[in-house]
Order: sequence, then C-alpha cells, then structure tokens
Amino acid sequence: MSIDRQFGWMWAQACELLDQADRMQRGFLRYVGPSTDAAVRADSAVWEPPVDIQETRGGLQFVFALPGVNAEHIDVRLEPNALSVSAIRPARLGSTDSVVRRMEIPHGRFYRRIALAGIRFRLGDTRYLNGCLEVRLVRAGDNRGQE
Repeated sequence: MSIDRQFGWMWAQACELLDQADRMQRGFLRYVGPSTDAAVRADSAVWEPPVDIQETRGGLQFVFALPGVNAEHIDVRLEPNALSVSAIRPARLGSTDSVVRRMEIPHGRFYRRIALAGIRFRLGDTRYLNGCLEVRLVRAGDNRGQE
C-alpha cells in the first residue's frame, strides 16, 4: 500500500469519526446563542434540550430531558403553530471553594420551540418526572381524553 493511499484511508476514517462525534453532540444538546425571542432576554445565552416526540391517534407526546430543572419554573406555551418550553437550569457547584475541572451538563436559560403545522392542538396533560418533562397535545377536535 502506498503512503498516499494509506494516508487517504486514515484521513477518511478520521473524518468519519469526527462526523459521528458531531452528530452525537447535536443529538444531546444544541447551543442556539443569544435569544431572539421576546419572552427571553436578548443578551442571555440559550441552549435547547433534547426531546423525543411520538404521535398517537389522539395527538402528540413530547418528552424533554431537563435534569436539575425546578418544575415550578418551567414555562410551557402552546401557540397556534408551535409548542415552546423554557426555564433556567442553575449551575450546581459543590461548594464555594470548589474548582471546576469540567462542565458538560448544560446550565443557564434554555428555550425549545417546536413548530406544529396543519393540525390544531390543545394542551393535554403535563408532568415532570425523573428529570423529564412530559407534554401531551391533543387534537383540538378529539374528546377521547387519555390515550
């Protein structure tokens, strides 16, 4: 195998690993920068929590990963064409004399807005359990209640 061919193979492997790491990072957390939403201070940094979305016959089920967020401070809003969730996750430090060596868990203000196209929904049940916010949207014309 020539040096050029070996280098090309190694370069392709390295690029593939970097792409995989980038996809994993985006799947966990996405930093969106300063907010442009009027409900959020314009100068505050904002991150987006990951969310799972499932569709049922009666509507949509959302599960937001929000570890360490106080349930009383979470704001859930259903707009005509979007669902938004926001709050602040405070940084947790061991003590005043601790030195941070690594911080990978996001903290500060988060804001997640998910577009809803076509079908009208109404807010169903919401609950915060084990660091996850569960939000259920019910189709506006559906009177079946719980799925």
